[in-house]
Amino acid sequence: MNSKDQKVIISTFEKEVCEGLTAFPKYLSSKYFYDEVGDELFQQIMALPEYYLTRAEYEIFETHKTEIVQSFDQDKEGFDLIELGAGDGKKTKVLLKELLNHKYDFAYKPIDISENAIDGLVKNLNHEMKEVLVQGQIGEYFEVLDRLKHISDRKKVIMVLGSNIGNLLHPRAIQFLKKLCNSMNSKDLVFMGFDQKKHPQKVLDAYNDKSGVTAAFNKNVLTRINKELRGNFDLDKFIHWEVYDPESGTAKSYLVSTEKQKVDIDDLSLEVHFEAWESIHTEISQKYDDDIVKWLAKESGLEIVKSFSDQNNYYKDYLLRKAK
Repeated sequence: MNSKDQKVIISTFEKEVCEGLTAFPKYLSSKYFYDEVGDELFQQIMALPEYYLTRAEYEIFETHKTEIVQSFDQDKEGFDLIELGAGDGKKTKVLLKELLNHKYDFAYKPIDISENAIDGLVKNLNHEMKEVLVQGQIGEYFEVLDRLKHISDRKKVIMVLGSNIGNLLHPRAIQFLKKLCNSMNSKDLVFMGFDQKKHPQKVLDAYNDKSGVTAAFNKNVLTRINKELRGNFDLDKFIHWEVYDPESGTAKSYLVSTEKQKVDIDDLSLEVHFEAWESIHTEISQKYDDDIVKWLAKESGLEIVKSFSDQNNYYKDYLLRKAK
């Protein structure tokens, strides 16, 4: 693997693609699955029969919506609802409608890495719920966390849904939660979804559907490299592969090269060599139980106030505050 010539790397995407594909073993970040095509593929994933996560969290919201919004602002003093990784906001709309119905004083501030997702969500909410004050922002979690304290003087309820925390291994999850804690005032709350440990086959099926949508989603990172960095990945020469370790609760996604091959990425002046069956690690999806969440919270200066579960206990949303 070698660089054809020196090139100034100017974007985070270029920098991280270069770092990941010149490392051993190779890796690429799952955040780069998402563009207009990736957003559409993820919408399809959420509708798949195998992908239980979205349905389970949606069930929690429908079943417990009154109790959830009451826990956000018991004294009805007003607050900012800040959602990290907002996506299409489908589940959040259940809570927004409940907040409107009970005349809470709130502003909704969705944040996502995908400009396409935020633009679509803001436009959709302006059409569906004109009464909601929506202020969308584009950015990564860690960048936005540094700005959170300056967004507003009001109480903040920070939501991280869809078990997005599961994209981080425990040490980095604690780092993220510590930053989150440091951005909070004493009355602020965190409302966060954690996918629970369950039958290993149920987990594997969720990330390796029979129709191949998840495989296409995983490969979209290669499509983006081809399109945006003038790469020449042949997607047919890579397969999507999923593994799950029930001991650690870690599901991992890979793209595996089916033959020895060379890929050129012209905008990086980079030549990437693959051996047959060499992998690119693209994503982790961590699974939890109450003890793990309690430990993560304690290590991060937070504590659990309460939790809400679906009827199968596949999934839980936890309400957290700064530890006293």
